[in-house]
Amino acid sequence: MKLTEKEASRYNRQILLDEIGETGQLLLKQARVLIVGVGGLGSPIALYLAGAGVGTIGLIDDDTVSETNLQRQVLYSEPEIGLSKAEQAKLRLQALNSDIRMEAWNERLTPQNAECLIVNYDIVVDGCDNFRTRYLINDTCVRLDKVYVYGAIREFDGQVSVFNYQGGPDYRTLFPDEEEMLAMPHPSKAVLGVTPGVVGCVEASETMKVILGSPYVLSGKLWHIDLRSLESYVISLV
Repeated sequence: MKLTEKEASRYNRQILLDEIGETGQLLLKQARVLIVGVGGLGSPIALYLAGAGVGTIGLIDDDTVSETNLQRQVLYSEPEIGLSKAEQAKLRLQALNSDIRMEAWNERLTPQNAECLIVNYDIVVDGCDNFRTRYLINDTCVRLDKVYVYGAIREFDGQVSVFNYQGGPDYRTLFPDEEEMLAMPHPSKAVLGVTPGVVGCVEASETMKVILGSPYVLSGKLWHIDLRSLESYVISLV
């Protein structure tokens, strides 16, 4: 398989990177990525993966666009209020890059559908906002030997890690007590609009690094940032 002349031109700026080149761009073209949740985190994840030329992108979200979403969910616009996020995101991303394949499900990821959806992808990227879905993503990825790119936000803070990568730890290494986590009250919905933008972009970057086989993937590590102070650090999980 080779890049078309159009693809070589479109992705020229990243093909020029030694870490990518034409070989890396072909890996991106062949990759299949599922994004669970197309809201604050999912918006930048989806936009940058589509822009980068990831060949097949799946979107799953059962929510509709609301006015309060528009402060941070940059995939959407006012005329789309009340419409399906998954379907509107698919249209927006296909308009950004008509050469890639978009797949959308207007439903929630559940124990009943998780395995049959995730099995069709190489990587699952976290755009959700609750512990229950994250444990479901993690456990399904472990069973199917898929990579899980994790991200979470709250107010000004965010964190990212990559789980189940080349024998590395999974989400339960970070949060081993599922019952305790599920019993916790739902975190505050307060969030600075750019927080999911910053964290989602890092998730997109980690996803591309996994596809490209980078030696710098955040496996066994957790990256954290506080946007108030711009303090950032990486801790070891193993």
